[in-house]
Amino acid sequence: MTELPSPGMGRARSAGALAGIKVIDLTRVLGGPYCTMVLSDHGAEVIKIEPPQGDEVRDWGPPFIDNGDGTQDASYFIGVNRNKRSIGLDLGKPEGKAVLLKLLEDADVLVENFKPGSMEKWGLGYEADLAPRFPRLVHCRVSGFGAHGPYGGLPGYDAILQAMTGLMSINGDPTTGPLRMGTPIVDIGTGLYSAVAILMALYERGISGRGQYCDMTLHDCGMALMHPQSANFFLNGRRPTATGNPHPNLAPYEKYTTKTCEIFIASGNNGQWKKLCEILGKPELSSDPRFVNNADRLGNRAAMIAELAALLADKDGETFCIELLKQGLPAGPVRPIDVAMAAEHTAAREMVTELDGYRGLGTPIKLSRTPGGTRRKPPRYGQDSEEVLTQHGYSVADIAKLKAGGVLYTSRRR
Repeated sequence: MTELPSPGMGRARSAGALAGIKVIDLTRVLGGPYCTMVLSDHGAEVIKIEPPQGDEVRDWGPPFIDNGDGTQDASYFIGVNRNKRSIGLDLGKPEGKAVLLKLLEDADVLVENFKPGSMEKWGLGYEADLAPRFPRLVHCRVSGFGAHGPYGGLPGYDAILQAMTGLMSINGDPTTGPLRMGTPIVDIGTGLYSAVAILMALYERGISGRGQYCDMTLHDCGMALMHPQSANFFLNGRRPTATGNPHPNLAPYEKYTTKTCEIFIASGNNGQWKKLCEILGKPELSSDPRFVNNADRLGNRAAMIAELAALLADKDGETFCIELLKQGLPAGPVRPIDVAMAAEHTAAREMVTELDGYRGLGTPIKLSRTPGGTRRKPPRYGQDSEEVLTQHGYSVADIAKLKAGGVLYTSRRR
């Protein structure tokens, strides 16, 4: 049993809710690795199988970390690959495929993000090859568009799917035109949806005794993130547009400038609006015919913003927002990343995790009896190749033969 690190700093305090679940991870880049990190944070044993050249995001820097052995890894890789073990394997060779099948013998989950048809071409398709041999296996494929439909089999990338699903069209404002979201929301959202799908399949397996195939695509997950714009469109038939900071359905719901910083204020109902006006020292504003109801405020948004901007200009943004929050009013200072990471509440919630020089975002999933967290630093390429194969019955001679044959790798092929 793996010894757990000492608690604190987002480190694991238990074996985890998914202890005993074994995941074979063939994914690269972001969506798939994010999914398997979520599972590994909560105790799943994740064996990351990388191709001879490695997961390409190891090179997506700077910044890089120096591994001390002549290699370096980019922050992009480090941020989504903790708690995993890495082995380097050439699946294009029959011996590599044989190793994968050996690892799958007692695995619960296989996650991969190859182009649809690739696994089938290698004799590793779910229906024809894996399900008959491993009937309890849950196979999750993360792809751009899936295998069928007009775009079936085409590659997918976060920014491209942001563009194609409408996400870019509702981000930004009239001056910018469609704008890519700064965080790769489609990749991350697909990783989260995939983790949900896997857990559903595992739960159902507990009833039926059978695994199943999870067909997860960036396209579908990107579409699923389009709320409330899609709901508005289905109801009124009008094409949603980019509104910038303001909410398309609520007012006030935008950014304001104070004496010390920018803040964001949101109001979900008339009661909150009335209380906000009282705290700002102008209670009569809430009964102004232009602003009485949410629909009125939406129709007179510019005038409402001008009134609030004048009342907020001399406020200390940080302290005023906390005052509003304590009174049940949605408000928050607009913080840059470094300030958000250093905030006291961030530390209290252990949302920055540290272990042996590694720093990353902690798990947001907080469980009372089986809390998850950081157990292992993100792996160097192939660092666990020999250990993993030894645990699966391979001898020293077997491992040496696989290395000599260009099947097993402990350093990246350049």
